[in-house]
Amino acid sequence: MSEDELLLEEGPRDAPWTLLLAHGAGAPMDSPFLLEISGRIAAGGVRVVRFEFPYMRRRRADGGRRPPDRMPALERAYREAVDAARGPGRLAVGGKSMGGRVATRVADGCAADAAVALGYPFHPPRRPETLRTAHLVDLRTPTLVVQGTRDPFGGPHEVGGWSLSGAITCHWIEDGDHSLKPRKRSGRTPGEALDEAAEAVLDFLREVGARDPGPDPTPLVGW
Repeated sequence: MSEDELLLEEGPRDAPWTLLLAHGAGAPMDSPFLLEISGRIAAGGVRVVRFEFPYMRRRRADGGRRPPDRMPALERAYREAVDAARGPGRLAVGGKSMGGRVATRVADGCAADAAVALGYPFHPPRRPETLRTAHLVDLRTPTLVVQGTRDPFGGPHEVGGWSLSGAITCHWIEDGDHSLKPRKRSGRTPGEALDEAAEAVLDFLREVGARDPGPDPTPLVGW
């Protein structure tokens, strides 16, 4: 994967953290959700890099509607993106929905310092018996899942009953859907929910970094 296939956000290139974000199954790396959450995280002093899986790049090129590649191809593309995106600081792998699922599958193998899943697809909607959690039982990489309490792919009453790795922390966005968006009647705006989500990611990276300060004590913005 070449650098022109990566989209670098406004975070500093010498940031203490690089966060690599992959898109979900149906929307590209410049979807409104990823644009907004990436900008918020980058404003906190994180270098945010987004990329597209091969099937989405082909969609962009010819306008066709292709399904996602199979998991081995997605994992291979993610590992290639890791190699291309590594910066001088720590690396967190992550993504939206399917992108977060792939990130958690490769996190241990690519020696990531952390993983971030934004709306994890624990199971397909209305199919709670079809779990996508087998690899999460033994996950070693410190992982943050930011999930809406109304997410049809897995809510707090379900997730709390599963045996998942102790490396996983969940941050619940009250009344959020799969894109963390709350309903108007909740009294919260989508922007406020994304602010909370970004702050949760920044706090998580801060906490992981504090466990092992390493050679570069450079703080993130506002820390």
